[in-house]
Amino acid sequence: MTTTYAVLSEGLQKRYGEVHALRGLDLAVPEGSVCGVLGPNGAGKTTAVRVLTTLVRPDAGSARVAGHDVVRDPAGVRKRIAVTGQYASVDGDLTGAENLRLFARLLRAPRARADELLERFGLTAAAGRPARTYSGGMRRRLDLAASLLVPPRVLFLDEPTTGLDPHSRNGIWDAVRGLASEGTTVLLTTQYLEEADQLADDIVLIDEGRAAQRGTPAELKALVGSYAEVVVADPAALVAAAAVLDRLTGSAPVLDAERRTVGAVTTDGTLTLPRLVREIDAAGVLIVDASLRPPTLDEVFLRLTGRKELVP
Repeated sequence: MTTTYAVLSEGLQKRYGEVHALRGLDLAVPEGSVCGVLGPNGAGKTTAVRVLTTLVRPDAGSARVAGHDVVRDPAGVRKRIAVTGQYASVDGDLTGAENLRLFARLLRAPRARADELLERFGLTAAAGRPARTYSGGMRRRLDLAASLLVPPRVLFLDEPTTGLDPHSRNGIWDAVRGLASEGTTVLLTTQYLEEADQLADDIVLIDEGRAAQRGTPAELKALVGSYAEVVVADPAALVAAAAVLDRLTGSAPVLDAERRTVGAVTTDGTLTLPRLVREIDAAGVLIVDASLRPPTLDEVFLRLTGRKELVP
């Protein structure tokens, strides 16, 4: 079966003076999927979204969104996409209902669509209140609802849950899952690796303007291996245990004095863990517990990009 791509870019480049925001970015997002684009600040995520949504013209490379070229046919792209940026764009002086009805008039969408979206996003009870009285999560839901007044083929979510509390973040996640189940293609840029793990069918790790790695969450974790972790009785012994872990795994150990743990990614966990326990014990360190688990996406990012830490 031939795969149809809702977003397809090849060799995208964008430079601002001496800063290379994009250095040949390739993306391929199948229709009806959720693609998580991950990377630290400055990696090129937001620039990529601006190019794909026709807000910025690339210096080189090509991109098609919903079948339309972003340079040759930007109007065709805009008719078929919706964008929710990092910050809510609603008017705080207008009520929730007034915001959506205003956008509906501008987009020539039926007023009934605005009322439908207020109900869908749990905002009916607050529809008559000024948006400035809304919580952060409510404002983000209102902003997302405004993006959907005309159902898009592709929805771009640029760090949609930045600054939200866990409860509000879960509400946005539920909304994204609902859209994906209805066939909307979602391109999600985020710094929260847990967010991508929860929502994305495929993930692209961007570092320094390039796609450093791509695959499903499970595929990326399989590339890295496992995460070996030990709990020691005495926090003062963490450094000695970390030295053993560093030597056996070749990965930078992560120490947590409060939890009394030290761990590292290993590509051969079934052999590493028993040897690790033996050698730490031989070093005179009392081990309380030892475990082997799949790596988190945070650990995957650090390993695959060669970074020592994930820059927020």
